[in-house]
Amino acid sequence: MSAGSSAAAGSPAGALRHVLSHLVTPLLMCIGMGLAYLGAFHAPQPHDLRVDVVGSGPSAQVLAQTLQDKGDGALSVRTVADRATAADHLRTQDSYGAYIPGKAPELLVATASSDTSATVVEKVFTQVAAGQGAPLKVTDTAPTADGDPTGQGIFFLLVAVSIGSYASVAVIGGAGAVLRLRMRAALALGTSLVVSVIGAVFAGPLFGLVDQGLAGLWAMAWLYSAGILLIGVGLHTFLKRWTTLGVMVLFVMLNFTSSGGIFRPELEPGFFGALHSFWNGAGFVEGVRSHVYFGGHALGGNLLVLALWFVAGLVMTGLAGLAEGKRRTASALQARSSAAEKALVAEKPSVVETSSAAEESSATEESWAAEEEEEMEETVGV
Repeated sequence: MSAGSSAAAGSPAGALRHVLSHLVTPLLMCIGMGLAYLGAFHAPQPHDLRVDVVGSGPSAQVLAQTLQDKGDGALSVRTVADRATAADHLRTQDSYGAYIPGKAPELLVATASSDTSATVVEKVFTQVAAGQGAPLKVTDTAPTADGDPTGQGIFFLLVAVSIGSYASVAVIGGAGAVLRLRMRAALALGTSLVVSVIGAVFAGPLFGLVDQGLAGLWAMAWLYSAGILLIGVGLHTFLKRWTTLGVMVLFVMLNFTSSGGIFRPELEPGFFGALHSFWNGAGFVEGVRSHVYFGGHALGGNLLVLALWFVAGLVMTGLAGLAEGKRRTASALQARSSAAEKALVAEKPSVVETSSAAEESSATEESWAAEEEEEMEETVGV
């Protein structure tokens, strides 16, 4: 048991202070999760949601302008010449619905892009068709895999891979605190490999979230997980017991809400929509969608996002290595200075040195134990 734990257990007041100090982290998590999730998801409203009206005549132009005006900023409506152009816009995610007016009106959607966006578009044009006295036919140009009927399985895969990654940061940083940073970084990369394989098993043979492109999904899962683990291991050098809270802010609160896995940015407040363009969760979700359902369109940009977060992890571990090197140098200088002073005043050097070494070893072990215990306590965020 660490010295801190012994002191805490020694008196009711000390124990109470110990508990209260550790309650700060879960309470901050509660506030952060509430602000992030409710802020992003509690009232989704479309804004500038791009849709097409197929046709080049006056009636198509009037319908598009009417929808634009009535939408009051909710929709961004344009006309396209033909069905093929509209389908191509859906394939490149340049629109989220295409309405073909006529005696038998038809709506084209791509649920693989976003089931919630497709639902919003379908609701709008069902009313339009009803106003024309005709039933609406809905055609899905990019359906999801049979194992992912809602199209949100990729998001929940993101959640699983993220938790496996950031929870491992606490273990590597806490239980592995005595290891050199190079070894901790190697553990992070090895752990990310295991996490990504687990994710690929979930996505493919276990739940069938995707029916093709599993190797590419695994590669993106590894790149995503490795970025989180390297950033977290690097941050641990500076944040210590607050690392769990830090990685939760980065990779849960801001990450899940901006990923586009539940609602695309066109249905979210602008802050989360802005994060969607460069946050790593969005890079993973949109990258998998692009790879599996849209023929790799815009895949390069999503891979670049994941690669930049991976590079950020390498930079963070490099900075942590520099900081730890300076600390070791300072500690060594202080230890040599202290040993020299004790040697000058000691009556029995051999006894003093032995006692001093034992005390320093005991203090070091207690310090490591205390840090590990606190780090494990903070994993309530997992």
